Amino acid sequence: MLAQIPRPVRLLGWASLFTDAATEMIYPLLPVYLSRVLGASATSLGIIEGVAESVNSLLKIVSGWLSDRRSTRRPIVIVGYAVSSLARPLIALTSSWPQVLAIRALDRTGKGIRGAPRDAMLATHAAASTRGRIFGFHRAMDHTGAVVGPVVATLFLAFFPGQYRLLFALTAIPGALAVATLFRVEEPASASGYGAAGSAATQERQAHFARLPKDLYLVLGIIFLFSLGSSADAFLLLRLADALGSATFLPLLWAAHHVVKASLSTWGGGLSDRLGRRSVIVIGWAIYSLVYLGFALVSNAVAFVALFLFYGIHFALAEGAEKALVADLTPPHRQGTAFGLYNGVLGVGMLVASIVFGVVYDQVSPAAAFIMGAALSAAAAVLLLVAPVSSPRRPVTRAES
Repeated sequence: MLAQIPRPVRLLGWASLFTDAATEMIYPLLPVYLSRVLGASATSLGIIEGVAESVNSLLKIVSGWLSDRRSTRRPIVIVGYAVSSLARPLIALTSSWPQVLAIRALDRTGKGIRGAPRDAMLATHAAASTRGRIFGFHRAMDHTGAVVGPVVATLFLAFFPGQYRLLFALTAIPGALAVATLFRVEEPASASGYGAAGSAATQERQAHFARLPKDLYLVLGIIFLFSLGSSADAFLLLRLADALGSATFLPLLWAAHHVVKASLSTWGGGLSDRLGRRSVIVIGWAIYSLVYLGFALVSNAVAFVALFLFYGIHFALAEGAEKALVADLTPPHRQGTAFGLYNGVLGVGMLVASIVFGVVYDQVSPAAAFIMGAALSAAAAVLLLVAPVSSPRRPVTRAES
């Protein structure tokens, strides 16, 4: 399997692994820390996560557009990883939820800078018949980092109980490793389409002002509908903490959730290479809807844990396939812009979803909030299934499989 993955893709995967390990040493502890230590409400949690993720996603529009106009995307990617690596340890200094909001926003700023250019770099190393597997592999590495992070955090707190600030500060180490790894990534000088010479370069520049395909906009519209039901995972963690009665095992459950993602994401992306992008995405979205409906209806702690682990299958099926579909529908020289728009759509949707979800969670009930998310994601799955979208993906040949 690894022999089929190009070296630059593997290195980008390792950079994501280190970065996500650092992030996930902190993230599973934040919802309970905010609500029980800092006294923040679910509405405040929704604002923090919604603003942080929307900053991340909206910046991907700008960075993706900019990366299409440079001869190489790697410097932008390095800057993005560096910003996050510098910002993340500052959570050790926070004492109120607005400070957490500021640090989370800065951390996600770095992610916004690097995200779309990195995805475009990944796309340059994948043929139409292997895009799902390439993006799935990268998501698997990212999720592996999300396994390592909570495990390290749990072990650290077992030996140094209550030393949260020191734990947060130590995330600087994997962050530095991520940035160092990126300097080993090789990228063709003309990867973004601006390295060619003469009339070819002129044609490329003119092509940048052409409209993106209509099918892409239709798909992005449906993804936006899905994102309106896709609130921050922090609410799932908060619901789990309430069901379990404490936050003791949250980091390990978060790690187990990512084990499911990491172990199945390469397979899920490859499945979209064989069965088609939309079919796999629709199955993934349907699973999301079922999980949210379950979180609204069940009351048993064991059932909550089982649903939370089942939730990981949604990501394994949908994440890589969504990105591969965006690449399928977009010319290579516009993929930075396309991935920026894709992430911008997700960000705006998550901002609205997280704030509204938090208000409904507080003012109506947690069950009502989760039912709302389930209904929106189910509606998006139906629309994607019937939408008149044609993907240019060619079938996988026996030699390639």
